[in-house]
Amino acid sequence: MISYEELNTLSKEFSRLYERYPAEIPPRERQKLDWDLSGRGMLPEMELLKTYSKVFGLRIREEEELNTVEQYPDISLEYLETQCCIPFKWDENSIEIVLADPYGKDTIYYIFKCVFNLDVTFSFGRRSVLERLIQEVYNKEKKDEDEIEALGAADSEEALRNMASEAKIVRLVNEMFSRAIETNASDIHVEPEENKYIVRFRIDGILNEFMSGSIHQYPAVASRIKLIGGLNIAESRLPQDGRTNVQLGKSDIDIRINTIPTLTGESIVLRLLRKDAMVFNLKNTGMSEEVRQKFEGIITLPHGIILVVGPTGSGKTTTLYSIMSQLNTPDVKIITIEDPVEYRIERLSQMQVNPKIGLNFASGLRNIVRQDPDIILVGEIRDRETADIAINAALTGHLVLSTLHTNDAVGAISRLLDMGVEGFLIASSIVAVLSQRLVRRICKECNGKSQFDRSIKCKTCGSTGFKGRIAISELLVIDDEVKKAILKNSDSATLNEIAVKNGMIPLLEDGLNKAKLGLTTKEEVLIAAKNE
Repeated sequence: MISYEELNTLSKEFSRLYERYPAEIPPRERQKLDWDLSGRGMLPEMELLKTYSKVFGLRIREEEELNTVEQYPDISLEYLETQCCIPFKWDENSIEIVLADPYGKDTIYYIFKCVFNLDVTFSFGRRSVLERLIQEVYNKEKKDEDEIEALGAADSEEALRNMASEAKIVRLVNEMFSRAIETNASDIHVEPEENKYIVRFRIDGILNEFMSGSIHQYPAVASRIKLIGGLNIAESRLPQDGRTNVQLGKSDIDIRINTIPTLTGESIVLRLLRKDAMVFNLKNTGMSEEVRQKFEGIITLPHGIILVVGPTGSGKTTTLYSIMSQLNTPDVKIITIEDPVEYRIERLSQMQVNPKIGLNFASGLRNIVRQDPDIILVGEIRDRETADIAINAALTGHLVLSTLHTNDAVGAISRLLDMGVEGFLIASSIVAVLSQRLVRRICKECNGKSQFDRSIKCKTCGSTGFKGRIAISELLVIDDEVKKAILKNSDSATLNEIAVKNGMIPLLEDGLNKAKLGLTTKEEVLIAAKNE
């Protein structure tokens, strides 16, 4: 067991991080407390390992390294499960053992030194990973039998609840969330296939496989996720939507959950919204200084419509929230209607659409104007009715912010015309259209080198060469010349030509400028510019 001095140092380290931790407790109680808090999501597993590593001076083995482990001869499954450790690499004289925690390392050292006559070194690994590897490497046949038996028993709500409450399932799902937060993933995709299920993270707009597991374990994993989201775990034939808040260490996460039935089981997607990590500021969006200064002048206008356009996932919501945060002062009344409300902001009156009771963008907006607002945000203008009410609000002294799904800035004008809105109403109400896309930002640590040289193992970007995203954009200002062209029912090409002549920097040009500055790559820009 670990010494009193080591235990005392360990407890003091945890006390610095979390005030709830008692300073001095026995080793086994210390171990139980650590994993109890980790299992409940209050203490991320990586936070545990980092503290262990700091106190004991042992490295942490990443999951990618551990996936190469092979079976060590003459060691029992029960022993590895009890100690939650796994032999990592060895030769005839020495062995490295990967531990989930340090509390039994002296006992483990004694066994391998006295029984196998080996020099023993230690490292740490994630408990959820070690548990999976112990079963996969040392107990595959029995594991499959047990999971098939469990799958056969999963025919009632009570059985599903029991499976979802097993410690290893709780830890696995918590670890899934923790790793998603560590990698700054925006979504988690949990997808069943014929013989396995796959968990993928969407990081900087790109899906990356995180892990896979036996399909026989999937009902338990799916049920655990559905329990967290308050969904009906006994219903797998119909789509379901849920929402929940999860506290993972110091991170406060808002999770939206959606399930749909597929031929191989329920596909689950979780959208992660980090309340603690979001700072809404136009300076953080990636706009060029010239465009941002012009745009900041426009959003201070007392009335009119400002549209932010682009495809799904182009950062429109972030830009709108950044605008509202900048305008959100005590002397201003801001009301929103959204689908859904993604982030809650103080002093804003935020409304969420609810089609089941007839609350859509049009009906909500009609009532918002009676609430004496200064600024109104409409999540999206989807139809003529919503467009008419928004235009009327703008013409009667309100600043209206909204979005449209169009390919470029001038496309917003064509879209409104297609809805049946009169040209003179568009010309008199719209003040600006911002079109944007998101491109991946070159990693500052490896300068994107790991994208081309896989021998460079950059932990910051996961050896992708990219970390984070920035916007490329074009800003269409509805000046007098553009208004005249709209009134003449000019086509998009003519409108675009006038806008460029009057100073609009096209989206593609803005992106290529950012590539020249080393912020992104030309390939990223070209892909984004083609995204419709």
